[in-house]
Amino acid sequence: MIIAAMASALALAACHSKPAENVVNAADNQADMIENQADNVAAAGDNAVDAMKANTENTVDALNNKADAVRDAAENKADAIDKKH
Repeated sequence: MIIAAMASALALAACHSKPAENVVNAADNQADMIENQADNVAAAGDNAVDAMKANTENTVDALNNKADAVRDAAENKADAIDKKH
């Protein structure tokens, strides 16, 4: 893609005066910066999703552990009741 952009820039440069080339080059530079910003936003989004997944997995594990503790406590109480009877 970069090679194609450079080739098209060179082809356009051959057709334009120096002031026109400057305009095209400035626009290409600005477009490249915008594309870099888009890549950075996408990467930040990926990182945020990964962090959310990890946080969610930790929360799920903690809730499952609490549920297990409730069941274990109930089993222990039931065993204690059975021993008394």
